[in-house]
Amino acid sequence: MLTIQGITVRLGGRNILDRATAAIPPRGKVGLIGRNGAGKSTLVKAIIGELDPDEGEIEMPRRTRLGYIAQEAPSGTATPFETVLDADVERTELLAESETCTDPDRLGDVHERLLAIDAYSAPSRAARILIGLGFDEEMQGQPLDTFSGGWKMRVALASLLFSAPDVLLLDEPSNHLDLEATLWLENFLKAYPGTLIVISHERDLLNNVVDNILHLQGGKLTLYPGGYDSFERQRAERLAQQAAARAAQDAQRAKLQDYVARNSARASTAKQAQSRAKMLARMQPIAAQLEDPTLSFDFPDPTELRPPLITLDLAAVGYAADTPILQRLNLRIDPDDRIALLGRNGNGKTTLARLLAAQLTPMAGEIHTSGKMQIGYFTQYQVEELSSDATPLELMTRAMNGKTPAAVRGQLGRFGFSGNRATAQVATLSGGERARLALALVTRDAPHLLILDEPTNHLDIDAREALVQALNQYSGAVILISHDRHMVELTADRLVLVDSGTAQEYAGSIEDYIDFILGRNQPRDGQDEGGKPKGSKKDRRAAAQARDNLRVLQKQVTETEGLMTRLQTQLTAIDRAMFDPSSAAPDLAKLAMGELSRRRAAVAGELEEAEADWMKACETLDLAQQAT
Repeated sequence: MLTIQGITVRLGGRNILDRATAAIPPRGKVGLIGRNGAGKSTLVKAIIGELDPDEGEIEMPRRTRLGYIAQEAPSGTATPFETVLDADVERTELLAESETCTDPDRLGDVHERLLAIDAYSAPSRAARILIGLGFDEEMQGQPLDTFSGGWKMRVALASLLFSAPDVLLLDEPSNHLDLEATLWLENFLKAYPGTLIVISHERDLLNNVVDNILHLQGGKLTLYPGGYDSFERQRAERLAQQAAARAAQDAQRAKLQDYVARNSARASTAKQAQSRAKMLARMQPIAAQLEDPTLSFDFPDPTELRPPLITLDLAAVGYAADTPILQRLNLRIDPDDRIALLGRNGNGKTTLARLLAAQLTPMAGEIHTSGKMQIGYFTQYQVEELSSDATPLELMTRAMNGKTPAAVRGQLGRFGFSGNRATAQVATLSGGERARLALALVTRDAPHLLILDEPTNHLDIDAREALVQALNQYSGAVILISHDRHMVELTADRLVLVDSGTAQEYAGSIEDYIDFILGRNQPRDGQDEGGKPKGSKKDRRAAAQARDNLRVLQKQVTETEGLMTRLQTQLTAIDRAMFDPSSAAPDLAKLAMGELSRRRAAVAGELEEAEADWMKACETLDLAQQAT
């Protein structure tokens, strides 16, 4: 057992940890969570002995091997495969000794120990870990210095996993991973035989891997049994809920539950009831977003443009002449689209995003864009390249050159930078605050299309929920690249798979895609093991047409579900403005009660129409599925 006994850590005259106490069960899998700046990394440094507490102590059994990724990524001419193998120091030393040892007794002990630690299967174990993290056989043999920083951090993670310490400590391990590698990591960690402590803001990872949540708040630690959803429920019981906002959500929940209860047993409406049950499961407690008024994302709404915004017609794009990364691209983006790009890192998701953002020009084919369209393109590089010596006010003033001070302050206020926060140096901002500032900068011109490339890497869970709400309220189009399944599921109503040198619509849901990655999809009736239709050419054509029809219907259902989610989010925001203006979005807080009531009635009417459309689409899809 690892015991944290009343530790206090003071940095800069401030208590980061204040008599924090917790007991980590043997072989427990613990998710360490807390707001950005709460002290999670400080606690981990105290556990590994890198930082001495001012008071208290951390106890664990003698000879406990701790494993933690260093901040610096590995580099040099060694290959990823060699680097991972060298991470098992005992094995490396024993193999070297076995080559030079002349004492027969000692040599016998060495070989006995090599067998005990399964040293001879190490190469295959190292290769499996590297493959799981995205390194194919060729990449495993390339020098480390040929890789980017993100891939080097994957090597560091692979080395740590291979070394198999007694206590494994991971700090945001999925930040440099794509969805495929994240899913592999989850499965690896679920089966890990030692104690695991993972700092993560990935809701799905915390739900799927850990059996306890260690919450750090105000310098104190509280251990909750279960995954993140369980923690949220338990924490919600401790917090005073905002009465009116919760009442609105409870009313919607009751409506959905009533439908599920009345229609689950009827064959004709069972699928609709299942979809409603899914919506119920996805509803998140409001309290998490209301705790901190500085959790602010409010994207300015663009002017209306006629569709389409962008059309790709057999376009090709790349970086070197005659060597396209992607080709045969056919894609249409409309003003209200919410599109998530799926696919492994390196397949071309960012390349496609740069083409859509007009940072790259087509090498072949055509791209047509609306002449008045404004694009906001967010990348992690913008967060990292913010000038440390400047203030948010200075950066926004430069970016909005010619605009009034009130307009500049207003844009900063949309993202929580008001008062002293607007004049604080960027160097003093947390990673999450820098990400919010970068988003404020790229949306200053009220873009019609917002392209977000991994926007959540620096955001804690509460900030991610606030971002989801803001995206669902935003009236422009969104292109999202993210390994955060929760965000993709709640914001995207179209999925585009970037793979095999092109990009195509993915007809299923994000759950279908995950099943596909994990190999859980089974061939349907009338298909062979490869998923291809059996039978004659005529039968295959009919089956292909039926699949096309199903894809269209599934898209309609998914898009309508997304619209319902966005409308429900708007209703919640209006209810909050009506009953608790202090926590409302700035554009709603200033409205009179009469205007809020009119808006609520209009949105409620749209929601009712959307629900009717969704019911009709579900029934049509159900009939089509039965026919196939």
